[in-house]
Formats: sequence, structure tokens, C-alpha cells
Amino acid sequence: MSDDSVGPEERIEFFNSTPFARLLGMEISAAGPGWARVVMDSHDKGNINRKVHGGAIFALADQAFGIAANMEDPPEVAVSASIMYLSPAAGRLEAVAKRVGEDSRHSLYRVEVFEGDRLVATFEGTGIKTAREPRTE
Repeated sequence: MSDDSVGPEERIEFFNSTPFARLLGMEISAAGPGWARVVMDSHDKGNINRKVHGGAIFALADQAFGIAANMEDPPEVAVSASIMYLSPAAGRLEAVAKRVGEDSRHSLYRVEVFEGDRLVATFEGTGIKTAREPRTE
């Protein structure tokens, strides 16, 4: 996916079209280098208590992290991620990811997941910068 000639709109389209994002109905509402906003309707993603399943919330936060980490080169992959669930949710969710630190090899991202104005989870992800793979075209 990494290529200096690929612009932000193309990167967003690529992430929006991945099978996993489509499966969960996740969509990028905005993104740029080091940040992203991703929304997801929680319909059909409930647990036995009729709240959004924690795995769906984690997937949304992880998607926002991945997009924020890959809106510019070099590409990054996750080396660790953790989440803290603060409150049950049942409606439309939005994950807001932001790079909060980096060095030459790693980046740290904080993601906040909201239901409306209410914070329902916080997520931290660490990405490792990877070498660009040669094109095979």
C-alpha cells in the first residue's frame, strides 16, 4: 500500500474497501497524516446484554489506529494494542485516532471511541515503521 504517489483520498478509499471494514460497516469520515476518524453503526454487533460487543469496539479503534499510522510513509504495522472500556454503548460509534509520539522506529497512537459525546473506550496502539516493499507491477 505504501507509495509516495498514492494520495490521501486513495489511501482512504483503499481502507474503506477492505473486506473487514466492509464486514463491520466501518467508514473513514476524515483522515490525514497521524490522525483519523472512523464511524461504525453498532446494529447487529451486540452482545448478550444488548450492548456493542467489546470486540467490535476494539476492531473500530484498531481500524482508526491503522489508518492514522498509514496515511503517510513509511508504512506501519501494530506491535501492541490495548483498550480500556469505560461505558457500555448501543448506538453509532466514532473512533478518533491521533499520533501522540514517535521516534525513528515506532509511533504511539491514542484512540478515543465515542457514542455521541460520551467517551466509551480509550485505546493505545504502538506501530513499528516497516521498510517499503518493492513494487511488483
